[in-house]
Amino acid sequence: MKKMMMLVGLMFMVLVVAGCDDNGGTGDGEMPILRMGTSADYYPFQFIEIVDGEDVIVGFDIDIANYIADALGMELVIYDMDFNTLITALRSDRVDMVLASMSPTEERAEVVDFSNVYYQSNPGLVLASSPLTSLEDLNGLTIGVQTGTLQEDIANGLIEDGMDIEPLVMDRIPDLVQQLLVGRVDAIIVNLLTAEGHAEAHEGLYVVDVIPPVALGAAIAFPQGSDLVEQVNEILAEMEENGTMAALVEQWLAGTDY
Repeated sequence: MKKMMMLVGLMFMVLVVAGCDDNGGTGDGEMPILRMGTSADYYPFQFIEIVDGEDVIVGFDIDIANYIADALGMELVIYDMDFNTLITALRSDRVDMVLASMSPTEERAEVVDFSNVYYQSNPGLVLASSPLTSLEDLNGLTIGVQTGTLQEDIANGLIEDGMDIEPLVMDRIPDLVQQLLVGRVDAIIVNLLTAEGHAEAHEGLYVVDVIPPVALGAAIAFPQGSDLVEQVNEILAEMEENGTMAALVEQWLAGTDY
């Protein structure tokens, strides 16, 4: 990857934990811990990159989380888990917030609180066969989507609208990409930027922009009643005002319709 691991000036120590068994507390005895859940399979928002021989979670969302933790005077601890377990982790007090390009849908908002939207993006379709020219060309195809995501909702919505598609639902996006590469699915629906990243990384894959835009954007999720919501909204506004968000967009999302 050619992206820098972290924006200059955001030099924070981040502890990355697989799973979610820690109940919080303090890290080094001086700073309180901010436990963040994510699903590190969503380039360029949160993904694993090898740095000095070690797996490190990096990306647009991760740099935002680092800024938030620093502004709160807390040590960020990242828990990497399947996307469809993130809401459960919030509701069971295993993490303090979820930053994973999560759309604030009405269904999710019934059980968690959300920050203000911090970016907007559209879904994209990744294929390994002949190009599609319209949404109707998806009829008769097997479409891969990630469990519990807006993209799964999109696929189900297409079926409800009468389209003849067969969804394959999996927990992790790299597994969906592998299914596409070996021909077990005809296409996968992911975020448009994620789609472009996989098309760039795998020869023979390409992106078609035929899925209708969804205007929900992405927000940070919190347990209901969390005091962090108001604080984080103020920090997000600060990032917009001082140019940090624009710099992160340029670093990770340059050339997109952010």
